[in-house]
Amino acid sequence: MTPHGSAGQGGPNGERYRFGDIVVDAAAHTLSRAGAAQTVEPKAFSVLLILLRRAGELVGRDELLDQVWGHRHVTPGVLTRVIAQLRHALADDSQHPRYIQTQHALGYRFIGQFHEAEAPTARDDAPHDEGVAVFRHTVPEALAVAANEAVAPPPGPLPFAAPIPTNDGATAARRTTSDPRRWWLAVAALLAIAAGGYWFGQYGPGRGGAAPAPGAASVAVLPFTSLGGAREEDYFVEGLGVEMIDALAGVPGLKVVAAPSPPARGEVDVKRLGAQLGVATVLGASVRREGSRVRVSARLSDVRTGFTLWAHSYDRETGDVFALQSDIAGEVVKALVDVLPSGEIEAARQSLARRLTPTRSVAAYDAYLKGEQRMREQAGGDMRGADSAINFYRGALAIDPGFARAQAGICQAEITRFEDARDSAAFVRAQSACEQASRMDPSLREVSLAMGDLYRTQGNAKEAIGYYERAVSDPALRVQGYLGLAEVASAQGQGAAAMAYFERARSLAPRDPRVAQKRGYHLLVNGDVDGAIASYREAVRYAPDDAGLWSSLGGLYFVSGDLKQASEAYERSLQIQPSYEALSNLGTLKFDQGAYEQAAALYRHASEIDPGDFRVWGNLGDALAASGMTAAQTRPQYEQAATLGGRYLELKSDDAQGLALVAWYSANLDRADEARALQGKAEALGTERGEVALLGAQTMARLGDAAAARRHIDSARRHGIPQQRIDASPLLRTMTAKSDPQFAREPGTAQ
Repeated sequence: MTPHGSAGQGGPNGERYRFGDIVVDAAAHTLSRAGAAQTVEPKAFSVLLILLRRAGELVGRDELLDQVWGHRHVTPGVLTRVIAQLRHALADDSQHPRYIQTQHALGYRFIGQFHEAEAPTARDDAPHDEGVAVFRHTVPEALAVAANEAVAPPPGPLPFAAPIPTNDGATAARRTTSDPRRWWLAVAALLAIAAGGYWFGQYGPGRGGAAPAPGAASVAVLPFTSLGGAREEDYFVEGLGVEMIDALAGVPGLKVVAAPSPPARGEVDVKRLGAQLGVATVLGASVRREGSRVRVSARLSDVRTGFTLWAHSYDRETGDVFALQSDIAGEVVKALVDVLPSGEIEAARQSLARRLTPTRSVAAYDAYLKGEQRMREQAGGDMRGADSAINFYRGALAIDPGFARAQAGICQAEITRFEDARDSAAFVRAQSACEQASRMDPSLREVSLAMGDLYRTQGNAKEAIGYYERAVSDPALRVQGYLGLAEVASAQGQGAAAMAYFERARSLAPRDPRVAQKRGYHLLVNGDVDGAIASYREAVRYAPDDAGLWSSLGGLYFVSGDLKQASEAYERSLQIQPSYEALSNLGTLKFDQGAYEQAAALYRHASEIDPGDFRVWGNLGDALAASGMTAAQTRPQYEQAATLGGRYLELKSDDAQGLALVAWYSANLDRADEARALQGKAEALGTERGEVALLGAQTMARLGDAAAARRHIDSARRHGIPQQRIDASPLLRTMTAKSDPQFAREPGTAQ
């Protein structure tokens, strides 16, 4: 089933679902039946969107309560009431459902059939560089929708905030031209890309990309293509390609490159591709799965001559998929036997067998491949991908309880949720999943990688390094392991060591967008905004359809003061996928332009799409306050931000900007002692000093301590914060405009 308005169908108005006589417009928050508008409460609409986005999947009751109400301290009766309200609006019968199926004591599933999606129409006047399709829906349309939404705060505590995927500690030294708390949104999706991973470009040519010497043992693997025509089979075909890359990468002495997708309906020029990627051979395959049978046609070509070294077609029962993969990989090794290091052939066969038979169940493997596909989708910043992946991994484990790779997948998906959404409950789940994976198979290098990620997020560098070093012993995981080691070094302030690890990863995978993205983030937190922009532009060249990367690039342009390019990057992100982080970034843009009501509407809209992050509630409180709301009216937002932020800091106490942000929320809640203590802890860490000082200036100003506010403003300036960012804060702008000389602008200060 493909919903009308799936990713890539335009801006925020693009997510629309049509089934029966029902039309659901996610951006406009409307539901109509037979042309007549139906009224449902916001919580009910949020539940409906979750079910529609995961059509066909069972969504558990607890998960719905978590995502929509923010915790499980509400009775299941509220969910039952909301489902009944939706059934009434949809004219659905609980006894004979057409749309919402109840699985008693477990959850709910959307079972309707979507109408075919209308083809998006390209805009003739929109920019088309970097190979990104530009569709009809535009940012102004998104703002028009947001501007019409009410911005008054609800009477009671709000649900969990919307996650804004960022890198670990995603509060680097530069954010937007606004006050610092919203930079987390402006440079969004910094970790989401890396946590889900990419298989495109994962293994690349050696340093410099020079073509291999004649006879060198190297192969580029083209993305496997589907001949079945059914998009629901894409996960299977993509998964086989990924598994093949990883399996061959584990062969000692064999260099493996994941080649980019060839032009649509175009023939691959293997000679040119070989020269570009620095390999001696190219492997391509087409796959057709029909019923219980799978047919694969594979071909290995010599890039020097363009001739085919071997070609073969396989027709097997689906249950023989492991043997089929092993046969293809074995043929590649056999063709390269003369150029592989002596004595490595038997080791190569053993490596292939281990990698290509991860479970005893084809059904479990099928579910695992679906989970892997969801994690690749999540790499663009869509947290629904991680949630859906976890469901599929659990399904794989239900079939094969000993499937350690699936258990490690759950661990990494939960870590993604924790890092991207600041979801403290996800960390507890990640810890449990990682420990279980380690008990199942401590020798599995995917488990080592997951454990490294877990300890890195905790700030336990020693344990993280140990696990990452084990992971890099597996050639298939070497790039990810080096990136993990680079992040640990970066967090410890060891810039040179971090760059050395980034370069190791880059030499192995020069076309991998993860490497460029993470390297860019490292440059950013060390104050090199221009270098970060260059690195992110490199990342979008390698992954031009990644909405999260475009959103992050927009944030970087915003930091640099280039609002035109920032706006274009945000729009491009929305055109690819109308995600909540891009809407949040637009909110930041509007805030800094003084359009506070529009900013508040965008922040609220973003939080409704995917609640979970404490920062979005603080941003919403700031926007409401700037638009004229009273302290009493903004208190619920700051309360929510402080509560969720406190839970996050219990697990991530070394996040300087996280501490400074919660200090700011506390100041707005009249908790002066708490605010001062948190700000002191943030400053004592000695990291991200400019941003921490800027936040501290606002906190002290809110507490009425003018002298301390001035000291923090001076510190922010010394650490590179321009005056325009100080003035972007309504509170600090008011103070610097006063006649009091201690807040007068200093001569020669940058505007």
